[in-house]
Amino acid sequence: MTQQISGETPKDASASVVKQHAATRAALPFSDTRDFDDAARGFLGTRENAKITSEAGRTVWSLEPYGFLSDEEAPPTVDPSLWRQSRLNMNHGLFEVVPGVYQVRGLDIANMTLIEGDSGVIVVDTLTSIEGARAAMELYFEHRGRRPVAAVIFTHTHTDHWGGARGVIDDAMLASGRVPIIAPDLFMEHAVSENIIAGPAMLRRAQYQFGPFLKKGPRGQVDCGLGKSMAAGSVALLRPTDLIKATGDKRTIDGVEFEFQMAPNSEAPAEMHFYIPRYKLLNLAENCTHNFHNLLPFRGADVRDALAWSKYLGEALQLWGGKAEAMCGQHHWPVWGAARVDAMIRQQRDLYKFAHDQTLRLLNHGLTATEIAETIRLPKSLDGAWHARGYYGHIRHNVKAIYQKYLGWYDANPANLDPLPPVEAGKKFVEYMGGADAILGRARQDFDKGEFRFIAQALSHLVFAEPDNAAAREMLADTFEQLGYLAESSTWRNAYLFGAQELREGLPKAPSRPSMPRETLAALRTGQLWDMLGVRLNGPKAEGKTIVLNWVFTDTSENFVLTLENCALTHAEGMQASNADASFTLPRSLLDEVIAKKATFPEAMAAGKIAFTGNPMKLAELMALMDEFPRMFEIVEPKRTVVT
Repeated sequence: MTQQISGETPKDASASVVKQHAATRAALPFSDTRDFDDAARGFLGTRENAKITSEAGRTVWSLEPYGFLSDEEAPPTVDPSLWRQSRLNMNHGLFEVVPGVYQVRGLDIANMTLIEGDSGVIVVDTLTSIEGARAAMELYFEHRGRRPVAAVIFTHTHTDHWGGARGVIDDAMLASGRVPIIAPDLFMEHAVSENIIAGPAMLRRAQYQFGPFLKKGPRGQVDCGLGKSMAAGSVALLRPTDLIKATGDKRTIDGVEFEFQMAPNSEAPAEMHFYIPRYKLLNLAENCTHNFHNLLPFRGADVRDALAWSKYLGEALQLWGGKAEAMCGQHHWPVWGAARVDAMIRQQRDLYKFAHDQTLRLLNHGLTATEIAETIRLPKSLDGAWHARGYYGHIRHNVKAIYQKYLGWYDANPANLDPLPPVEAGKKFVEYMGGADAILGRARQDFDKGEFRFIAQALSHLVFAEPDNAAAREMLADTFEQLGYLAESSTWRNAYLFGAQELREGLPKAPSRPSMPRETLAALRTGQLWDMLGVRLNGPKAEGKTIVLNWVFTDTSENFVLTLENCALTHAEGMQASNADASFTLPRSLLDEVIAKKATFPEAMAAGKIAFTGNPMKLAELMALMDEFPRMFEIVEPKRTVVT
């Protein structure tokens, strides 16, 4: 008899999902509640529901929609382990780590750490949004008194750790230059390469990773593993003024000595740790958190180096093991006591080393990425450690990332060398399987057995072959939903549930993407702006065209030649071309204004702000070859717009 799933959406958990959740409850140490004590320890105060609004009154952050997490018992539609993590991430406010060190947690997906010096406060990571950073600072001042900001430290290159800097450093501080901004070496290079060049695609994919368009609730988005969600406020990038370049580098800031450790190509391409002897405090940035982290996030990134990650944690133990009485990171809650600190670092070190070494062992036996994911199991000592659970990353997709890092996308089977794209392949699969009705009939039978993974594969072929087949879309949505309910990883859950939602409702309505902030543009090197322009060039439209433009920037004393030929846009610095079609002289700041859509080239030329020789229409001809990237594009169904 076919199991009846309710007609409402989102739907109930199936019997096979409920059975799996019961097995999870029996397998994991839910009686261990130390994390709940640690997450609440040192609480000083907060804002109601951690609510933050913009100057225009828009809510950029609030935990009020997550009120359903007050229930201790996980509902059938959420993995019990993920429910536990989701409840832990509801702690919010200002917390004392040790006297003199404080954290604002739960006002963003990331933490702000505040370290008191002799007369001021050192701010470590400034959250995602300017509004959130301002609120965090005010909360700190409310409980600790107003102190001048002595320095800002960015631990690494991800936006949730630097995006709110202008909420900490105001115009006067920035103009005076008295507040150093300290970051790991190559911070700017990686901050922009990860977030700007491939930004449009990454932002769309991040919707599946974080689930911002899902309703909050037991059948929707409950968490992101590292925290609740991404903040929705204003973001601006500030260029660091002091780079940490080597492990062992030290800085004395407002009387407080910091010892730094470099950790490049770990959780971020540029990342660093630090220890403060005065407070016996260790901060391992985002490399030792209360979950198994991502080696390749769903939004996209360079594959992270699990072996290097493990070695950095081992080195941190060698440098500071037995010394640190407290360890706090830039997500989640601290750990206290030298023995517990060391034990957590050892387990996290071995978690990444195990994943790396066992993946390499199995791939050297000839197993493919999917076969390794199906084979590998964490040892009991790690599998039972709450901080090693896969709430954000997961062993099943992290091993695929390791495989990709060493062997790439191709599994060496020639059948997978040049497969048909999804629409063409879908049509042939449907034909070979006897048509849509036959596929749907078998899918309904397998649904009762809980064989959701294969149903998703089969029905995805059908949806790509017949995107308007309502029965196929609904059945695939139901299947994604059950896979989401099964997932311990928050990112898996979000991806499955958002896929289900888009199959049922189509693409979400979202406003057009705002222009890049001028502060962010000003922080970029000019060469990076040309690279950003290059990825927008529509190659087929540029066929047969050659354009050469000279650029002179008066405020930065830079010269460039921008060349279009062979359907590629390249630039050369420090030179001018004698055969240029046109030459432009202007402040670099004006170029920033144009990119930010605060000015246009024709208006600036008419106002005499740009001097030029040659044919200025060649610039218009070049710009007419540029694509505008959509904020939304189809993922779980065929593209509705043809892209060439």
